[in-house]
Amino acid sequence: MPITRIALAQINPKVGDLAGNAQLMTTWLGRARELGADLVLFPELALTGYPPEDLLLKPRFLQDTADALRDLAKASGDLAAMVGYARMQYGKVFNSAAVMHRGRVAAVYDKIELPNYGVFDEKRYFQAGGSCHLLHLNDLRLLVTICEDIWVEDGPVERFARDSGAQVVVNISGSPFFAGKLKLRHQIIASFARRADAFLCYANLVGGQDELIFDGGSQVVDPEGAVLARAKRFAEDLLLVDLDLPAASHREPPRPFQLTRLPGQGRQPKPHAGLRVEPEMGLVEEIHQALILGLRDYLAKTGFKRAVLGLSGGIDSALTAALAVEALGAENVIGVTMPSQYTSEGTLSDAEQVARNLGVKFFSVPIKSILDGYLRELGPVLDGEDLGVTGENLQARIRGNILMAFSNRNGWLVLTTGNKSELGVGYCTLYGDMAGGFALLKDVPKTMVYRLSEHVNQAAGREVIPVSTIRRPPSAELRPDQKDQDSLPPYDILDPILKAYVEEDKVFDEIVELGFDPDTVKEVVRLVDVNEYKRRQAPPGVKITPKAFGKDRRLPICNHYRPGWS
Repeated sequence: MPITRIALAQINPKVGDLAGNAQLMTTWLGRARELGADLVLFPELALTGYPPEDLLLKPRFLQDTADALRDLAKASGDLAAMVGYARMQYGKVFNSAAVMHRGRVAAVYDKIELPNYGVFDEKRYFQAGGSCHLLHLNDLRLLVTICEDIWVEDGPVERFARDSGAQVVVNISGSPFFAGKLKLRHQIIASFARRADAFLCYANLVGGQDELIFDGGSQVVDPEGAVLARAKRFAEDLLLVDLDLPAASHREPPRPFQLTRLPGQGRQPKPHAGLRVEPEMGLVEEIHQALILGLRDYLAKTGFKRAVLGLSGGIDSALTAALAVEALGAENVIGVTMPSQYTSEGTLSDAEQVARNLGVKFFSVPIKSILDGYLRELGPVLDGEDLGVTGENLQARIRGNILMAFSNRNGWLVLTTGNKSELGVGYCTLYGDMAGGFALLKDVPKTMVYRLSEHVNQAAGREVIPVSTIRRPPSAELRPDQKDQDSLPPYDILDPILKAYVEEDKVFDEIVELGFDPDTVKEVVRLVDVNEYKRRQAPPGVKITPKAFGKDRRLPICNHYRPGWS
């Protein structure tokens, strides 16, 4: 029985770049061929890029995808390749896997299980497939599946896997990242493999697409669920596995199903490729890598070369700057300090120190005279010299205008620096500190900001973010002696309440039962609800939690549901 070598091509395509994605896969096909692969697996919707969203509503896009697939198939030669793409037939659109071989599309499988929760909207776009598909290659019986097919326990795909005699399940996937997702993903994969009594080859996407991160971590598990091989995370990779199994039984699979037989590849015998298992990452490190990949790909895929941000001397802007330098290089990051009469010497000094530590270009644009002009002109018409919160927000909006001026003049992308805790309760200013093109820390709670900052310093082996910045009580510095805790609960209390309310969908009384003060919970819940209008206008940012603001969580702005405390 010849060895069957399967290559899992973990690639980073671009949404809508059909020609570029086809060329990318052609390159990886060549690498796999040189390494003696019999079958190459490319991720879900790799040809279109993932997720293509409403591009799928354009018939021309689907026709262009079909044309690109035919051209790509010509590069397959005697190597079998499985490619995720979107196809239209008789007016219906399917999330499909094409099996290419000897210059043509030899088989097509349509995804059966369509996720429609969280960030997924597949029932908006796709029709569910009607039958499973077996692939016979080198006398092996392989079951073709796509992502969610293996996440549904005791569904039609799993039942077919058990009853068909499939020895190998191949799964092409586009599974978005959140912290801890790799462990959950492995549990799903291993459990399916055990129930199907089959090897499972799982090829995942990698890269950033708008808010979503795909972290790779493609893997192969045996019928007991043990990991045989695992690819890198947050990077493109080609993972090889050799399967030396007896010929498949002649058991007749349950109907309906499709069967495609591919001839042997004619390159045996060959030495075993060896198995590689990349190490797992800790929680903080995987968030760190996700943020870097998300920022790097957002700029690369939108055409920006450089980024600019306000360096306030606070921990959020310092962490954003440090991550930006890791993602883009110091030469492509610009910091701007915009001190007012309320800016302390300590924060101003720390802003300058962060810029020096990172080696970024640094500008200073004081805003006192600009603010004085606003107050002078607005005072009479707004009835008073002390404008309170209005005056505080003016400072944030002046700074937003200055950063956008740098952006307009130089073509730099403005990075906002607010975190999930602030955005959750509306402790941010529309058209001020929320003004920008990308909110890197949008889904990062403040308590995680501190952990990431310490991790950045530890990983660098030096003080990238000044210890004084990490230890200083957080403040917006928009009025004398202002501290965040003047307006908000301590972050070690606020963040768990936000997690319960936003990510776990608990309501007031359920959160109080967790041990939190009822008045504190009521105020946090109120702030989250009344600030939905702000979040609708926030720039996109990297998703790192199970439920992020944006695609994950869609609540009405006009919302009067107040269970337990109205």
